[in-house]
Amino acid sequence: MNKVTDKDIQAIIGNLLRIGVVLSMATVLIGAVIYLLGNAGKSVEYHTFDYAKVHLKDIKSIFTNLHALEGITIIQLGLLMLIFTPIARIVMAAVSFFIEKDYLYVLICIIVLLIIAMSLSGGFAH
Repeated sequence: MNKVTDKDIQAIIGNLLRIGVVLSMATVLIGAVIYLLGNAGKSVEYHTFDYAKVHLKDIKSIFTNLHALEGITIIQLGLLMLIFTPIARIVMAAVSFFIEKDYLYVLICIIVLLIIAMSLSGGFAH
């Protein structure tokens, strides 16, 4: 069995970041084209913002509305992919530190992931 080296893990992490950014960019671009084609000629009121009219308020609503293939939902999905790409990098770093048996850095990665999870779920504000 081949042993995974640090250079191999760094290459995997680099590819993960590249693929994540390209996929999220392509998703946003597809969503933007759908949105622009579906809303051509409509006037938009930018003077006021009504939060009650926003239907994509959380991650769950993005995934539940994805079946409708609305442009704005696809754009939001692409932005979520962009947000979760560096989070996946932290997970991969934790795995690589675990493989190297560097448990202090595994613990640091877990703490960082917990902080990110708390901030994404609303933190202490709710």
